[in-house]
Amino acid sequence: MDFIIIVIAVVFIIEGIPYLMTPEKVKRWSMSIQEVPNKHLRLIGLLCMILGLVALYLVKNL
Repeated sequence: MDFIIIVIAVVFIIEGIPYLMTPEKVKRWSMSIQEVPNKHLRLIGLLCMILGLVALYLVKNL
């Protein structure tokens, strides 16, 4: 359980960096992402999840 909490905390830290450092770029990116088709966003989400699972597997088993 501690590991999951640590992972979530690290995700929040990493996700917060762009908002702290360059909020104007985050706003522009948020507006431009609306032009990306849903199919592509789903594919990106799936690939990110797979990459995360592979990374977790490698860290836990190597």
